[in-house]
Amino acid sequence: MQADGAVLRYPENLGIHVNLTIETALAMLLKSISLAERMPFSWGYIDRPQDGQVFLIYMPNPAVFPNDGIRYQDTESKVVMPAGPGRELELVEIKYGFIPNSGEHVASRLRRRYRLQRGGNPGLCIVHYTRGPSMPVNPSLVSQPVRAYPLRTITEPNMYVAGEKMRQPAYPPGAAPAPGVNYAGGISIPPGANPQALVAQQRSRMEALEGRGAREPTAALAGGRPPPVRVEDDDSGDEGDQISTRALALARYRRNHELMNEVFMYAAFGEKKTPPPPPSYSALFTKSELEEKAAKLVAEVEELKQKEISRPSFEGDVSMESAGEHAEA
Repeated sequence: MQADGAVLRYPENLGIHVNLTIETALAMLLKSISLAERMPFSWGYIDRPQDGQVFLIYMPNPAVFPNDGIRYQDTESKVVMPAGPGRELELVEIKYGFIPNSGEHVASRLRRRYRLQRGGNPGLCIVHYTRGPSMPVNPSLVSQPVRAYPLRTITEPNMYVAGEKMRQPAYPPGAAPAPGVNYAGGISIPPGANPQALVAQQRSRMEALEGRGAREPTAALAGGRPPPVRVEDDDSGDEGDQISTRALALARYRRNHELMNEVFMYAAFGEKKTPPPPPSYSALFTKSELEEKAAKLVAEVEELKQKEISRPSFEGDVSMESAGEHAEA
């Protein structure tokens, strides 16, 4: 498709802009970063665009621009300019363009494309078509077509070009392909393919492998080695007839593995009974030290009680009488 000039385009119309300033192109590029993560781009052509038309496209290789149906009598010139902290804006311009076999005798079409070389998604590109300096058309190029018409009809689905779903197709509702086994290293049924033809092809390959396996035991017997044990495939037919037995077995194995992983992924390992945590005061004191101090305090309290009991009572009476005599005097 890229050889025919097909390109991934933003599906909505960006309108006609007679003049597109660098500030407006930069604002479009910054906004397109978030748009490209949410909305898939569609495959399409840029062919003989109108003056002022603007496209937002995705270019995996920014050095090669797709065929747009215009023949240019000039080469592209590139300028890189700062566009804020950590950003660099690339402007690529080509002029003196015309459409062959359209009656144009003056080449004045101008194409500018902008992309963030740094500080954004370098694959997103704003393309603007306008008029610029003119020059006469080379007579030898007037009738030489740029591309073959009619353009090929594109049936590929839309595709995400950024974010977590990057390179994933986006089918419209009701147009998704039949479900198949689709995983790393597995087998999937591409859209538009004949499932029965795929099954027949897979079976022929399996029969060829089985035929080779049947010849190997004969060679093994001739060499004195026992033949390998052949494991029969279990094909119960409860998961569809569009997938071969080997692919079905692989899908079942993967599904069962995921189910068992969900059961045992939170299982505890190591010691099941952990020892009780130490008391909070263990970092500052020991139990024996605290018990020793408590016993010492109890002994001191008992000693003070004994002294209070053994103290003579007349000392208090004498002191009271002497206090009364002093009062009378």
